[in-house]
Amino acid sequence: MENNILSEKLGSGKFFSGKMLSSPYIVWAAIFIIVPLGMVFYYGLTDKTGAFTLENIAAIMSAEHAKALWISLGLSLISTAICFFLAYPLAMILANMNVSQHSFIVLIFILPMWMNFLLRTLAWQTLLEKTGVINNILSFLHLPALNIINTPYAIVLGMVYNFLPFMVLPIYNSLVKIDPNVVNAAKDLGANGMQTFFKITLPLSIPGIISGVTMVFIPALTTFVISKLLGGSKILLIGNVIEEEFTQAGNWHLGSGLSIVLMIFIIVNMVVSAIFDKDGEGSFL
Repeated sequence: MENNILSEKLGSGKFFSGKMLSSPYIVWAAIFIIVPLGMVFYYGLTDKTGAFTLENIAAIMSAEHAKALWISLGLSLISTAICFFLAYPLAMILANMNVSQHSFIVLIFILPMWMNFLLRTLAWQTLLEKTGVINNILSFLHLPALNIINTPYAIVLGMVYNFLPFMVLPIYNSLVKIDPNVVNAAKDLGANGMQTFFKITLPLSIPGIISGVTMVFIPALTTFVISKLLGGSKILLIGNVIEEEFTQAGNWHLGSGLSIVLMIFIIVNMVVSAIFDKDGEGSFL
């Protein structure tokens, strides 16, 4: 009798209900997501006296901050575009491989993501600096030195290297979900390779493209480590400005206000992603 009652309770979910199982995540989200966001909005919408103000957000219109924002947007868009044009052909190659081959290649792309982000960027700094490995090799071959360290080119290179896997994997995930029979049917109806790609493959892979663009553009827009190491602090992105306000100037109010502006761009990007990828087909998780 007691066993039957216990079984009924377990079956009805009284012991392990969804709310109970989700409680650790709710606590984690409250501590590490909601509370920090609340602090950002509090500091961003108040001054040093605690009075409500929009000056911290309006500070983005100043010449220095607006310049940093536009440079960040420009380099982020360039990096995202380069990642897309590199990632799409590669994702198509992976999708057309057999299982044993593409599993190994996908592992190669995921493997660098397990390495510390800072170490990967420092490695590129060592390679690109004036007395670095690349210039030593060029000097040995009596070729002109490569002087791109501390320039926008080095920052874009660092962004593309670090974020390329985040573009490849969502696109690859969308491509492998395309039914081969659909592609074969298009060819049977007389479509050539270009027509099949633009009419079938590309439209069906849009969820992966949107997901990849989101996953590259957002970290590229908010980064400050790459520009600090590969740009030599000579090229200030909006992420560097915010980081300096918190760590050097100690102005949490201004730093939070500028962070709210970045949140607006991130939210718009995520809304666009949600519109085009409602079912999460582009996710590689």
